[in-house]
Amino acid sequence: MALPRRAREPLLVALLPLAWLAQAGLARAAGSVRLAGGLTLGGLFPVHARGAAGRACGPLKKEQGVHRLEAMLYALDRVNADPELLPGVRLGARLLDTCSRDTYALEQALSFVQALIRGRGDGDEVGLRCPGGVPPLRTAPPERVVAVVGASASSVSIMVANVLRLFAIPQISYASTAPELSDSTRYDFFSRVVPPDSYQAQAMVDIVRALGWNYVSTLASEGNYGESGVEAFVQISREAGGVCIAQSIKIPREPKPGEFNKVIRRLMETPNARGIIIFANEDDIRRVLEAARQANLTGHFLWVGSDSWGAKTSPILSLEDVAVGAITILPKRASIDGFDQYFMTRSLENNRRNIWFAEFWEENFNCKLTSSGTQSDDSTRKCTGEERIGRDSTYEQEGKVQFVIDAVYAIAHALHSMHQALCPGHTGLCPAMEPTDGRTLLQYIRAVRFNGSAGTPVMFNENGDAPGRYDIFQYQATNGSASSGGYQTVGQWAETLRLDVEALQWSGDPHEVPSSLCSLPCGPGERKKMVKGVPCCWHCEACDGYRFQVDEFTCEACPGDMRPTPNHTGCRPTPVVRLSWSSPWAALPLLLAVLGIMATTTVVATFMRHNNTPIVRASGRELSYVLLTGIFLIYAITFLMVAEPGAVVCATRRLFLGLGTTLSYSALLTKTNRIYRIFERGKRSVTPPPFISPTSQLVITFSLTSLQVVGVIAWLGARPPHSVIDYEEQRTVDPEQARGVLKCDMSDLSLIGCLGYSLLLMVTCTVYAIKARGVPETFNEAKPIGFTMYTTCIIWLAFVPIFFGTAQSAEKIYIQTTTLTVSLSLSASVSLGMLYVPKTYIILFHPEQNVQKRKRSLKATSTVAAPPKGEDAEDHK
Repeated sequence: MALPRRAREPLLVALLPLAWLAQAGLARAAGSVRLAGGLTLGGLFPVHARGAAGRACGPLKKEQGVHRLEAMLYALDRVNADPELLPGVRLGARLLDTCSRDTYALEQALSFVQALIRGRGDGDEVGLRCPGGVPPLRTAPPERVVAVVGASASSVSIMVANVLRLFAIPQISYASTAPELSDSTRYDFFSRVVPPDSYQAQAMVDIVRALGWNYVSTLASEGNYGESGVEAFVQISREAGGVCIAQSIKIPREPKPGEFNKVIRRLMETPNARGIIIFANEDDIRRVLEAARQANLTGHFLWVGSDSWGAKTSPILSLEDVAVGAITILPKRASIDGFDQYFMTRSLENNRRNIWFAEFWEENFNCKLTSSGTQSDDSTRKCTGEERIGRDSTYEQEGKVQFVIDAVYAIAHALHSMHQALCPGHTGLCPAMEPTDGRTLLQYIRAVRFNGSAGTPVMFNENGDAPGRYDIFQYQATNGSASSGGYQTVGQWAETLRLDVEALQWSGDPHEVPSSLCSLPCGPGERKKMVKGVPCCWHCEACDGYRFQVDEFTCEACPGDMRPTPNHTGCRPTPVVRLSWSSPWAALPLLLAVLGIMATTTVVATFMRHNNTPIVRASGRELSYVLLTGIFLIYAITFLMVAEPGAVVCATRRLFLGLGTTLSYSALLTKTNRIYRIFERGKRSVTPPPFISPTSQLVITFSLTSLQVVGVIAWLGARPPHSVIDYEEQRTVDPEQARGVLKCDMSDLSLIGCLGYSLLLMVTCTVYAIKARGVPETFNEAKPIGFTMYTTCIIWLAFVPIFFGTAQSAEKIYIQTTTLTVSLSLSASVSLGMLYVPKTYIILFHPEQNVQKRKRSLKATSTVAAPPKGEDAEDHK
């Protein structure tokens, strides 16, 4: 807000000498363009570039300076010629050159407030005197400027806005885009018909995200435009998320030699950040591209340029190969045909109001005008004055011409609305608008809404900003040649981005968008492990083992009955296996079992058919049938071990797994114990030992076996059998090899427990077999039983390490079942082969030997006890 009148009086007095000093400076400078009118508009244009070596102004700027100044003159002509707009009121103008320097522009702008300063206090009244007491020279009163169009550079607009707000003079810029100027508390009288860089920064963030980039660097020219633009980009990208800034580099106002090579080296410190967001002036852009070429980095950087680059050819002239693929942004604009017709008809004769037009003429046509009778140099041709713009020189309308015209029309429409409200029915100015109040005019400026010179709406928000509308360009090569390429429109931005990604072309693969990423995307089944402090950088960590990828940051273990998919992006059921009938692992056990059952059946059938023959009677028929029944059950258990587990199968396994071996070894133990007791008693007495009759032997055998049966029945009652799927048994390191095993609820220890009692009987039987090894040869069963037990012990000693040694194998279910069934079948086969096959062979093939043996001699029999009564007495004959 402007200062109160009393607070401004001392300031006005202090500024008065400065205003006169500026007026004197203007007299020595190039001057200004003046148009007479009832209401005067100020104009600030960079007619000349910044001067060097202490000079205020440098070379002429044909496009940014003269084109824009002429656009204001053109707009004023049209407004004054329009009978519907400000009828009876002519707009005048005072147009000044800023020389692209903020301090110089401030001096120039002070001339806009001279009338206000004089109106506040006359020179004599405030005691101003020239040296020697001479009164100051009185000059014609300056025009009262009601509003100012300009300036171009944001730094110039900021400097000028700080002065104009003190005097309540509205200002409308046609090119200043610094976000800082949107601060209505500091620049309350400032408006602009171009969108602020905050919109441009938002558009650039949207472009970066649309291209899939998340790691970029920023490059800014020192000053309000560059620094504010980058600051807005950084802030918006931080708020939007997903885009990180690798480096923010500032180009000094006065770069030292080698400064741009240093900039490129710094950018290469983060080579993955290929996207470069650049808010810089044309000269800095050009020198950055030159440095990139010198560093042999053509095609590495992916430029995203602001509107200072836009669709201009000057920054990339002779550097097209470095600029290929550059995406640039420019406020949406159109070429104004009426201005082209106006400007191309300007000549030295019809454009004397523009005091810089003669200089433009010389620059544009590369000739020299004769001045003050001095002839031009021989090296430069003399201007004829007959040259024509667009015919004898190249011409392309400068990009901001549209906005200059819109700025003039915005003021004209605001004055028109103000005139209608304050001067109803009047043609020309009325006392209510003499002088024009700047605060009131500002309200009308902010309220304007009309279609501008390009047909797009012109309006302002509460901060004086125009809506953001941008065209997006990309510099593309043509037929593989960068030098013959050009800018192609690839999208638009108006609050939201519309980018034609398919229209983009890049060096390398023309249709593949190059990457600008801190870290490459993680593959399937990998999680992101973020780098602390850099949200766009991460390391990829595989979800190994049984873990799967829940989201991009998390791995979790699959449930126990599942395993991860091959790419670890989810879980799938673990396959369930069992030992099936068709499995190769079941072939050998089943073969042995079938052969064993056939052999056992043959022996039993033979014994039953020859039940009363000497060999059968001598073998102890009752215990033999019990033993053969146990052998049969041992072979039969193989089929239960291969059958699909279920409640019935599991119960039968528990019952019969140890029953066959218990029955067999109980019978063998009873038999060996009987033989041992007979001959041990025979050494001391002729009285036979007790419990050696067949009935006693059966009672002992079944008593020993009953312990196994009772134990199993108790177990069945305590823990009813059922089948389970064990997912831990084959939970291998490689999840692809993992299997769930369908089996009975028997652990390895409980399985061995079923056989433990049988093994105890086997060991005891072996001990008695060893003790009975010295019996006479006539007792022919002692030694076969001994050999049987020795061999059986060897089989089971081999079984234990194989069974428990494969506990961690992926084929555990197959190896252990096969080992167990084969061991059982072998032990049964040893018993059958050593005890009954020879007898069966004699019965079937040598019946002549199946007779009672002759009595031994008295010498032989005198050393042993008398044979006991019973069927085994045949062995003693």
